[in-house]
Amino acid sequence: MCLSIPGKLIAITSQLDETFRVGKVSFDGVIKEVSLTLVPEANVGDYVLVHVGAAISTIDEEEAKKTFELLKQLDELHELDSDD
Repeated sequence: MCLSIPGKLIAITSQLDETFRVGKVSFDGVIKEVSLTLVPEANVGDYVLVHVGAAISTIDEEEAKKTFELLKQLDELHELDSDD
């Protein structure tokens, strides 16, 4: 099953232009670099849904936290602990 995981955008780490950006996203303390190309509207502090290393949409904080907690309960977050 393919899942998108909600996380909080904590930094923009690279930016070629307004479209091609890379940022650090925190998934409950696990930090990963992700592509922000599909979410040019995302700003530091926003929550994004991440699938296969790319943020695919923004999401509000309450929904992000609910979704993340549900994924934790379902034990679907084991891949976050592996190195890139």
